[in-house]
Amino acid sequence: FQGVHVQVLLSFGLLVAFLTRYGPGSAAIIILIAAFAIQWAVLIQGFYYFFLNGKIYVGAQSLVSADFCTAAVLISIGAVLGRVNPVQMLLLALLEVTLCSLNEYILLSLMGVSDSGRSLTVHTFGAYFGLVVSRVLYQPHEDKRRREEQQDTGQQRDVFAVVGTIYLWIFWPSFTSATTAHDSAENWAVLNTYFALVGSAVATFILSPVLCEESTPRMVQIQDATLAGMAVMGMAGEMLVTPFGALIAGFLVGLISPLGFRFFTPVLHSRLKTQDTCGVHNIHGLPGILGALLGTLLTLLATADTHGDRLELVFPLVAQGSRTVTDQALIQLGALPLTLLFAALGGWVTGAILKTKALRCSPDPQYKENAVFCEVKLGNC
Repeated sequence: FQGVHVQVLLSFGLLVAFLTRYGPGSAAIIILIAAFAIQWAVLIQGFYYFFLNGKIYVGAQSLVSADFCTAAVLISIGAVLGRVNPVQMLLLALLEVTLCSLNEYILLSLMGVSDSGRSLTVHTFGAYFGLVVSRVLYQPHEDKRRREEQQDTGQQRDVFAVVGTIYLWIFWPSFTSATTAHDSAENWAVLNTYFALVGSAVATFILSPVLCEESTPRMVQIQDATLAGMAVMGMAGEMLVTPFGALIAGFLVGLISPLGFRFFTPVLHSRLKTQDTCGVHNIHGLPGILGALLGTLLTLLATADTHGDRLELVFPLVAQGSRTVTDQALIQLGALPLTLLFAALGGWVTGAILKTKALRCSPDPQYKENAVFCEVKLGNC
């Protein structure tokens, strides 16, 4: 629980601190959104998982589940940062927590999908929910120079990226293995996540000098590669990847992340009319999809001989004989389009609500977007 909570409250705040216009207040707004989303997630998920005899029972497991859901919300906010005010962020959290909890309940409880590290329910759902909201909020007359200013990164902000990257290296394996209740499955998740992390970091050091003019990658790029490498191990972390397989998966994702920033992000802005402030598509979206595909492949290859006693921990329905390995793999694969559908529909509805005139008030452009300004007119008291 501690590792997951640190990730949600601190690491995600530092992920946007490298942007010059958001650094000073990013941690504060993240705490506000997280505090609200955790409360709402505990209540909503309580009705799904922990409701008994007319009461919602709260424990460490419910708090970890609430933190996971909050992480999806913070990922979505990374896509729309700079074009939504705090009230819109809170409303986005209210709606997304409800849909994210429903999607998670359908996948994990009703369908029996194995996704301990939440490649689908956190990374994929959060990324594409936020991107669809960003597309709905798109304004053709938006000043191009203002978009560039919002995504400008100053040298002084790299210190935030350094601290954020260190926290990711320390705590993200705990994030991936938080829901693995048994020591053996937890060890697999931690080891696979670390190997994927190492592979993605090395790939970034290799590819970044080729794509960028700088001879060495900036800490922001290392931070992004770290996130991508860990996202790909969300579903496959507790499965039999082997260290070499985790290294290869992390290395490939470490290549995809900078390639996406170099080639796909401009297309996302110009052709698809979607602004992605923090690059959540390359950091969470694509790695989450690849993680789901990797998890499906490993499910298809799972046998009692390779997994041993761990088969019951990772695929309990297969171990009990209720499903074949092929059936489980098809269900794992079918969870991907279902998650994308939930994210797209939920993002479209949420974006339409946030775009209403009553909520469309944006911060004054002469101030930094992280500041909240309220004007209260006092009458006769």
